[in-house]
Amino acid sequence: MFRIDGVTAIVLCSFLWSTGGVFIKFIQASSLAIAGIRSSIALVIFMIVLKKLPVFCIKTTEGTTDRKKTLYLWLAGFFYAATMILYCVANKLTTAANTILLQYTNPLYIIVFSPLILKEKNSKYDYLTFAGVMIGVVMFFADGVDGGKLLGNILAALSGVTFGFCTIFMRAQKSEGSANSFMLAHLMTSLFGLPFVFIGNGTPADAMSWIFVCLMGIFQMAFATLCYSRGIGKVSALSAGIITMIEPLMNPVWVMIFAHEIPGPMCMAGGAIILSCILIQEIFTARKKKA
Repeated sequence: MFRIDGVTAIVLCSFLWSTGGVFIKFIQASSLAIAGIRSSIALVIFMIVLKKLPVFCIKTTEGTTDRKKTLYLWLAGFFYAATMILYCVANKLTTAANTILLQYTNPLYIIVFSPLILKEKNSKYDYLTFAGVMIGVVMFFADGVDGGKLLGNILAALSGVTFGFCTIFMRAQKSEGSANSFMLAHLMTSLFGLPFVFIGNGTPADAMSWIFVCLMGIFQMAFATLCYSRGIGKVSALSAGIITMIEPLMNPVWVMIFAHEIPGPMCMAGGAIILSCILIQEIFTARKKKA
């Protein structure tokens, strides 16, 4: 696998992830077909780069099935696949800013469920973050939501739930299983999304749509998650969390530049509150651990 230091790998992953919103806006195809095609491309690249097929079962040194690690492998893969599918659908129904910023409410679910699953204790800063982010989410829904946009926002919020659980089960595996879970997630998404290519207007309508969806599969999915798999083993989960804040900050910037989609003021304010609360909480956590 390519050689790159941990911080650079996570930074590169975040920038690649952030291009998803603007790519999806220009692809004339159904959202589920897009998810299926890009994950199929990403899966092939994973197999070529890692020189192996998807792993469905984790073995112990004695050759027996490690049930706990296998369960974490499948749960992380399932929740990341759900995140990718929800993200694609939500991006077609609401703004890219709403989609990505609501997806990044995922630390709320880590705060709530990591003590139960990972046995990690929460601090008072965690609960203050929870309150602040909820205020930001309310501001999102107050910004002139119409019928279609409401559905997109709900799906984007659900992607925050699935992304949170994905992170929890990636952490539970430490760094050893992240690449395997990503491969499994791309396989699940491919199997779910590819049939929609042949249903209705699912097939990309023109050459540019095919080019964009292929670029998404290669760069926004495959190389991004390969970088994440590489970086997460070299930096702490907290550092990775702070660095990946580049994605929600850059995603609406690309869309604003190339698609001229400008988020409303309440949406921008809510997003600023969400990101600020999460960033402040992670800084306090880092200082506490250092102390």
